[in-house]
Amino acid sequence: MTDQIDPTAAPSGPGCADCEASQPQGWWFHLRRCAACGHVGCCDSSPGQHARGHAAASGHGVVRSYEPGEEWFYDFATDQTYAGGPDLAPPLAHPEDQPAPGPAGRVPARWTSLLH
Repeated sequence: MTDQIDPTAAPSGPGCADCEASQPQGWWFHLRRCAACGHVGCCDSSPGQHARGHAAASGHGVVRSYEPGEEWFYDFATDQTYAGGPDLAPPLAHPEDQPAPGPAGRVPARWTSLLH
């Protein structure tokens, strides 16, 4: 797993890069950060499942939770979760005031029915 981690790669931003770039812009449930390049994508429960899509397209199979207070890694190739791993470049999570699901103002009222 550690051969797919670059501890110097900064996160791409405070939210899912793909949801932010799409038209119309999307929303996410929770965020994951690519451990190889820092791409921030939304989790498998989110409508876009962009973290998994990034892993498939890039070959970067290891992500770290990008939620405040969570330090676990996940390997898409082995379907294994790891309680910890190497320290990554900050920030380690999205801003504390950013809601989950998020971002504020884009989450539909019936969001729970749209989760995977």
